[in-house]
Amino acid sequence: MKGEKDLLRFVTAGSIDDGKSTLIGRLLYESKGIYKDQLSSIEEFAEKKGEKEVDLSLLVDGLKSEREQGITIDVAYRYFSTDRRKFIIADSPGHVQYTRNMVTAASTANLAVILLDARKGVLEQTKRHSFITTLLDIPHILVVVNKMDLVDYSKDIFEKIKEDYLEFSSRLNIHDIQVMPMSALKGDMVTRRGDKMDWYEGRTFLQFLENVNIVSDRNLIDFRFPVQTVIRPDLDFRGYAGRIESGVISKGNDIAVLPSGKKSRVKSIVTYDGELEEAYAPQSVILTLEDEIDISRGDMLIRQRNVPDLADEFEAEICWMDEVPLEEGGRYLLKQTTNTVPAIIKEMRYKIDINTLHRKEDKELGLNDIGRVIIKTQRPVMYDPYERNHATGSFVLIDELSNTTAGAGIIWYPSGKLPETENTG
Repeated sequence: MKGEKDLLRFVTAGSIDDGKSTLIGRLLYESKGIYKDQLSSIEEFAEKKGEKEVDLSLLVDGLKSEREQGITIDVAYRYFSTDRRKFIIADSPGHVQYTRNMVTAASTANLAVILLDARKGVLEQTKRHSFITTLLDIPHILVVVNKMDLVDYSKDIFEKIKEDYLEFSSRLNIHDIQVMPMSALKGDMVTRRGDKMDWYEGRTFLQFLENVNIVSDRNLIDFRFPVQTVIRPDLDFRGYAGRIESGVISKGNDIAVLPSGKKSRVKSIVTYDGELEEAYAPQSVILTLEDEIDISRGDMLIRQRNVPDLADEFEAEICWMDEVPLEEGGRYLLKQTTNTVPAIIKEMRYKIDINTLHRKEDKELGLNDIGRVIIKTQRPVMYDPYERNHATGSFVLIDELSNTTAGAGIIWYPSGKLPETENTG
């Protein structure tokens, strides 16, 4: 593991035509993150449309409907690497009706890149995307003021937009914000500085991506190991396979099993490449124990003195992804880590207007709406509040009849323990 490059996942967001796909296309092109056949494909497309310059945004906009309209509808994932780091890019849609797509793209991101058009400044969609990034507790936000070439690379315009955004974001719980000027179309400040914005002394976009510190974002304190499956190749071996969602575990450590509460000790940590003395998030391993304990999929191994919350009723924020609205009394399957349990929407508290950040009294959530609910589960769920542990604090709701994913949610507090001073923004 010492010799491997670390992985940065980042999501791009912005209003329609702010240049997200162009930025990613240029980044891939200039960092040599594309194949020759991909470049040939977009060159042929440009030739068919009679365009002299190749549209680098097409390296990201892969759907036919997107290419024809020049917009991003689906979440497009791209992968590339440099000498310093590996990257996964998620380019999310700018349309308000595709909020659920952005939530999906941002759910595993270390960094959110929010693009603004230098001619338009901070828009409602900017506020919407910023709210979603804070809702999902993305630790780092980079605000890119794009299309600086269309405002003559004006420092005054950049500083005014920066001031407006920082004033708005002061209402949100954002830990780390950086603001950067750019012209993705011309290539200024993507992988090279250019000579048009000497007044800006910060790093280029690629330099920022290579150097943003994400190591401290991992939770290496709370050991959480949801059991995915039991490995029993013969009578002499019984192991429990899964991914370490947080924390560190070593051979000989005392552990407990939830929800039974039974205790044991780690006998071995097994991987495809052999046994380990120690493992940590997000490694996938097989753990064997010194005692024979009845453990199955959905159980969780933890350290004995570091226990998650256990509750059958809790407060949650939900992004609704189904055409059929969520209503009070609705019944679903709640899937959290490897555990699936029947659940009911006990109370619909409010819906959030994510353009104004105001709460709205409503008893249902429609497609792409975000709101606060109280959920009651058939049996207790083992979790940590989302802000402490993203893996154990998140879940999806599945329609029992169609088996489709109806919503995605994050757990904040056990029901009845919501602080009086709680504020959505």
